[in-house]
Amino acid sequence: MPFDFELGERILINKPLTWTSFDAVNKLKRSLKIKKIGHAGTLDPLATGLLVICTGKLTKTIDSIQGAEKEYIFDILLGKTTPSIDLETDFNSEKEVGFLNNELVKNVVLDFKGELSQIPPMYSAITINGKRAYKLARKGVELEIPARMVSIYAIEILEINLPTLKVKITCSKGTYVRSLVRDIGEKLNCGACMTSLIRTRIGDFRLDDALSPEEFVHKVESQV
Repeated sequence: MPFDFELGERILINKPLTWTSFDAVNKLKRSLKIKKIGHAGTLDPLATGLLVICTGKLTKTIDSIQGAEKEYIFDILLGKTTPSIDLETDFNSEKEVGFLNNELVKNVVLDFKGELSQIPPMYSAITINGKRAYKLARKGVELEIPARMVSIYAIEILEINLPTLKVKITCSKGTYVRSLVRDIGEKLNCGACMTSLIRTRIGDFRLDDALSPEEFVHKVESQV
């Protein structure tokens, strides 16, 4: 079936590593000459995975998609921290992790299931006094970001190979995985940072059904 971008399409994109969400949107907009287009739920450049893009009249549904529960798989490195809580910035602390064992780590991680008060990362797109937090953080400005309530509906440890582990969560809108990683590291008294993040689901939309930006452009152009 031909695509009708003006009437509206929902496009499932697997966002490449180092791309911003805007990069992915802009790739489709320019390559396919789409006039009205937007995405539901931003992914950081160092995250990959599902990005739901809407065009035409379906851009009106973006807010409801953003409000849906989300699923992520991510890797944690225990014992080291960075200012951004991921690998965007260099390590700024290191602690001994020899006291950790699988049982201790499991108990602490699984205890984060439920409703949480969470402080978003300084390196985030939250607006503070009209300016993006990450821009201020990169200038070395100390920020006080208010906590927000979020929900972790499910949390599962997929792998443990200390000092690293792989975790899968289902969570509410507004949850910052990097903040969860930071809080896990603090509760274990060793610090932590996130080394990879994949968004695998938003509501009923799944990464398994997504294409890379280039693959989607090729799919559309092949129908012309």
